[in-house]
Parts: sequence; structure tokens; C-alpha cells
Amino acid sequence: MHEHRFVMLYDVQIYEIVSSQRTYSHVIHNHTAMATQIVDVEWTHDLTFDAHQQGRTLKLMSAPHEDPEEQAVSPKLLLLTGLAGCTAMDVASILPKMRVPFSALRVFVEGELSDEHPKTYVKIHMVYEICCDSNHADAIERAITLSKSTYCGVYAMLSKASDVSHEVRIVA
Repeated sequence: MHEHRFVMLYDVQIYEIVSSQRTYSHVIHNHTAMATQIVDVEWTHDLTFDAHQQGRTLKLMSAPHEDPEEQAVSPKLLLLTGLAGCTAMDVASILPKMRVPFSALRVFVEGELSDEHPKTYVKIHMVYEICCDSNHADAIERAITLSKSTYCGVYAMLSKASDVSHEVRIVA
């Protein structure tokens, strides 16, 4: 088990990961106004790692489908998960401000990988499935556009490297 802690020393913040064997430190300089986020991954065995983020641990595997007993996820699929989660949270927060009631929202993301190494997502397609009245279709599109153009940092990063498209399915 690991303990994560932040230590302030003068104008430098030190992020420490304390395990039973040693302490790893990462220096965070507070010289800029930019936010800095830190994660680390620690090898456990084979191609399995523990990812540490904000005091939580997530198990990563190269091919989690090959070992159903391991409760692990694929790092590359986490990119798609991050995209789905980021834009879904945006849309779920924007729609009530637009006075658009909805009872369910789900975002499916499909990524098409390149044939050559390093395998990257060349195409990403998102499907927003939302339960609401179809009269709100224009507002839903505006909320998605706001997410993509203004709020979702994951979309902003991935859209620079991939062709990202979307569609909306309204379920009454």
C-alpha cells in the first residue's frame, strides 16, 4: 500500500509516494499559473501496473481481456474513457442550464487504430444517447458543441491527433 502526500518547502511543492520500501519524490515548481497534475504507474508483475492518481489506485494491463481474473483496464482505452467521461460531464452540466430535462445520458466512443506502430487512434466516433423530448435536439447539439469547442480538454487534445466525429440518438 502506498501513501501519497504533498509537502511544501519554500516555493516548491514536493509530491511524495511513500511505499514500504522507499519514498519517491517529484518536485513541483510553483513558478507558473498553470495547473500541474501528477500520476504515476508502478510495475507489479508481467505487463501489469498500479496507477496512482489523487490517492486512488487503478490496475493497468497491456491486454486485460486475456486475464479476466485481473481487475485491470487498458491504458489506451482509458483515453477513450477519458473522452467519454469529459464530454458527458460537460453535457450533463450544460443541459440543465439550457432548461433541457433529461433522464439518462450515455456516451459511447469507438476508436479506430492505425495499422502501423505506434498504434494511434486515427478516427474516433462518439455517440451521445440521451433520454429526453426530441424537441430539444438543437439544444443538445449546442451543448455538445460547447463541450467540444470550449470545455472538454480531452477532446481538445485528441482532436489534434485524430479525426473525431459524433452523432446524437434521442430516446424518448
